[in-house]
Amino acid sequence: MADTYTVERSVLVDAPPERVHPHIADFHRWTAWSPWEGVDPALERHYTGPDSGPGAGYAWSGNRKAGRGRMEVTESVPPSLVRVDLRFEKPFRAHNDTWFRIEPHGTGCRVTWTMTGRTTAATRLMGLLTSMDRLLGPDFEKGLARLRTVSEATPA
Repeated sequence: MADTYTVERSVLVDAPPERVHPHIADFHRWTAWSPWEGVDPALERHYTGPDSGPGAGYAWSGNRKAGRGRMEVTESVPPSLVRVDLRFEKPFRAHNDTWFRIEPHGTGCRVTWTMTGRTTAATRLMGLLTSMDRLLGPDFEKGLARLRTVSEATPA
């Protein structure tokens, strides 16, 4: 098994990058599109730092499915890039580099969500049953579909 793993998915959005970027750079807006919204109706959220861009932080704690962790925007280049430092604490510890590339495509854009991480004992164990790509890829697809819907509905 490799020392690292990568999960990546893309979606075409019928909206310009300028309409998509704010939905990613502001964690307050993730509730409208994150694929993990709804896994715990009692999820506790805590926001720190600026509302969006570098230094914006988000921590969550929830049931067994939601787990606990935190994210921080480490880089934001409107309208083309958002990079996030992602740390899971429960149900297992993991540290991931996550980024969203937003590239013009026709009259809209292509949004690519990528996450890389080091293979840990927990991910090795999960890897015996399935790959991280098969485990998280469908969630990325669900989130990107929701992001497309939210971005396309946002007024110009």
